[in-house]
Amino acid sequence: MPRTTNAAETASSAKIDRRPNPIAISTYSYWRYRDDSKLTIEKCVDLAAEAGFDAVEVLHVQMEDKSNVAAQRIKQRAFRNGMSLCGLSTHQSFVSPDAKFRQDNVDHTIECIELAYSMGIPTIRVNTGRWGTSGDFDTLMANKGIEPNLEGYTDDDGFAWVKEGIEKCLPIAEKCGVVLGLENHWGLGRTAAGVLRVLDEVKSPWLKATLDTGNFLENQYGQYEKMAPHAAYVQAKTYYGGGTWYTLDIDYDRVAKILRDVDYRGYISLEFEGKESHETAIPKSLAMLRKAFASTEA
Repeated sequence: MPRTTNAAETASSAKIDRRPNPIAISTYSYWRYRDDSKLTIEKCVDLAAEAGFDAVEVLHVQMEDKSNVAAQRIKQRAFRNGMSLCGLSTHQSFVSPDAKFRQDNVDHTIECIELAYSMGIPTIRVNTGRWGTSGDFDTLMANKGIEPNLEGYTDDDGFAWVKEGIEKCLPIAEKCGVVLGLENHWGLGRTAAGVLRVLDEVKSPWLKATLDTGNFLENQYGQYEKMAPHAAYVQAKTYYGGGTWYTLDIDYDRVAKILRDVDYRGYISLEFEGKESHETAIPKSLAMLRKAFASTEA
């Protein structure tokens, strides 16, 4: 006789195992803007493979050569190591009353989209930009990412410029199949509310969020929860040896649950930002992230 299935078994079978999130690493983790650690992208790919990562995120400003030949060499290096190139981390700013400045940043972002496409990378990190009234980045960090507006302009002005700039990039993003991931990265994107305002105003499937766990300096878990449903990509900071600008205590078991609760199945990309040697800090970071994101319960 055929075996019957009772209600308890049906409920149990509904809990389909989900694979753990793939763990990537940003080449920034090896470089960190340090003069004593300026490794090439290809060397970073080799180190990531040796450490056991699933994929590599490329920091755009770290690319010494941005020609197509160099880009294809990086793609081939990842392929030979059995790894994906999963993200391109770019920099731009649309927060300026200068229309030419904004257009230059649009042009730059479109070049980055096309570069990602040529490398087989499905998403790029983008920023709103900031007012620039803090002077240097160290001063901005000393003020916890908060800076005064440019005199005579409001946040509404800034958000309108960001919307305009991103919308100019979207046709190319769609054509290339590259998702723009707006990161909580200072300026108008310093908070989840700022990032979500842009997403709500633009309303495009080609603009999502890049959630950076290290860039919320207050109410971090509440802000993670707001960003998580919109995340196409997640960057995970660690700070072994103490952070370069600050150190955050991040409970990655808690972060993993927040992301599981919204069924986020994408990459978790390590951004090591501590002072410890990458030779020892990166393996520890990988082990910690593997453990936190290992749960297969849906």
